[in-house]
Amino acid sequence: MNAGTGEGGDLFVDGTGRGRTDGVRTGRGAVTGNGAVLFSDAPGGGGGAPSAAPAPPGPGVSGRRAASVPPARTAPRPRPGGVPARSRRAGRWAKVAQRIVPDDLQPEVLRVELTELGDAFRAYQRRPEPDLAVLAELHDRKARAFALWADVTGDASLREEADRAAAAARTTREMDANRHGVPVGVDGPAVERLLTRGQGVHLRNVLEHVRVDSPFPEAESRFAVLMLTLRAARAGTGNVTGQDLSGWLQGDAERVLQALADAGWLVLPEGVTVDDALMSRPEEPTRITVPTLIPTQPRPFFFGKVTRARLSGWAQKVVGDRKLRKRKTGAATRLLAVYTAAHSRPDGCLGEAGEDGDGLALETVASFCGLRPEDVAEHAELLVAAGWLVEEADTADGRLRGRIAERVLPLSGLL
Repeated sequence: MNAGTGEGGDLFVDGTGRGRTDGVRTGRGAVTGNGAVLFSDAPGGGGGAPSAAPAPPGPGVSGRRAASVPPARTAPRPRPGGVPARSRRAGRWAKVAQRIVPDDLQPEVLRVELTELGDAFRAYQRRPEPDLAVLAELHDRKARAFALWADVTGDASLREEADRAAAAARTTREMDANRHGVPVGVDGPAVERLLTRGQGVHLRNVLEHVRVDSPFPEAESRFAVLMLTLRAARAGTGNVTGQDLSGWLQGDAERVLQALADAGWLVLPEGVTVDDALMSRPEEPTRITVPTLIPTQPRPFFFGKVTRARLSGWAQKVVGDRKLRKRKTGAATRLLAVYTAAHSRPDGCLGEAGEDGDGLALETVASFCGLRPEDVAEHAELLVAAGWLVEEADTADGRLRGRIAERVLPLSGLL
């Protein structure tokens, strides 16, 4: 036998001699007496008998035996119904809705559809952003496929799963319609809405709270109360900058803010004056407190931080509308813009649909805007001139009727 040295200085066997040398390592891949190298996963390396007995250890070899070879794996045990158990690691069996799709399921088109449907649901779960229209279509496919599966197998639980999928498809489409503000089944391009229907309800609750509980009746005060309420709606506190206050109230900012602070509706941090608040910058905003909105007090509305931010952003978009700013509309006119957008239907018409609910109650609109009812028409005309409303406002019979412009539809409150 010929021997040499390996990388670690040990001797190795080249299989040309009859004995073993010192340093030969035994175990997996060890050399047998006939010079063949056997692995446990190679033919003859498992539980079968070797073609020749290994040579006895030579005088210089320790008494260690070669490592034992693990036995061959047995076939998977069959499951009830003849379907073999699925290896989760191998992932060979198709699954949909936590159910295994049998390989012998007929018709073949059903088996393929169930397999592809499971892959489609898993791919949807990996999407970075949800798409309710896509999800509704997946539920529709699942309802059809599971109904056919139930017919083929007679499994009542599959029929129940199909019914649940059909209901999920309907619910998902309603959610998508609420998000876009388009009634289910209506054709035509969808308008991307800033608010959902639920958020529109929260918004109108905030507007009613401002209308009833504002400490002063004038439009400038109501305007400030609205914007600050939306900032502090969730925790009773919120951040504002001098740019915010000056943009909302223009030349009246100092007077209005001081009046709200003197009345106790607004509390500034200790040592911070109204002038300091008007000078605060975005990197160091002023933390204002509205005592009536602190969570320890009875609160007029409840919603999460996402909804609060969405409502505040919505109001900022309305009052900061470019055409309204260009015409230098005052607080009362911008409050009317807020109220008409919040109380419009998906098609832009004001007020609830129906004979009794057509349009908006003129007195309520005037109360929110800090106006007399007879002055609402004048400010509505200013909104028409700014392209906010599309036609001459109708104030007959004590109601304000009209329609917001197409460009304003994304801001609709989705009545």
